[in-house]
Amino acid sequence: MSTLFINGSPNKRGNTAQLADVLMEGRPYDTLDLVDYKIYAYGQHFDDDQLDEVLAAMDGADTVVIGSPVYWHNLSGAVRNLLDRLYGAIDHGRFRGKRLALLFQGAAPAPWMIEAGEYSIKKFCELYGLAYVGMATTRREAEKLGGSL
Repeated sequence: MSTLFINGSPNKRGNTAQLADVLMEGRPYDTLDLVDYKIYAYGQHFDDDQLDEVLAAMDGADTVVIGSPVYWHNLSGAVRNLLDRLYGAIDHGRFRGKRLALLFQGAAPAPWMIEAGEYSIKKFCELYGLAYVGMATTRREAEKLGGSL
């Protein structure tokens, strides 16, 4: 089983990536840092757009882990942009049979912020056929969630 960690933080080895290390401890996984890809905004069309590369990586994984810091009370712009771009660009159910986990952390997010981010990811999973396996916001939660991957 292959696992892809999509890091939505601009800090490649920051807290979000460190939480992924805890989640995946002892298991191999690939990392895709969204900061390294040109994924333009919904409605923009440029020849150097790299959305297809991200989709190919997602297609090749059995489990996708999306990691995001809490920015402006919700998912990071990089993650939000990826979700926006996929809407209408791919068929509903495209990722059926795959699993998805969310790593969502920040300095001191209010519970409603965490709930809002998780809501978006759950709706993404429903639309594209992924089985949502849960969310971790702390090291302890990542250790526990890692046991179910």
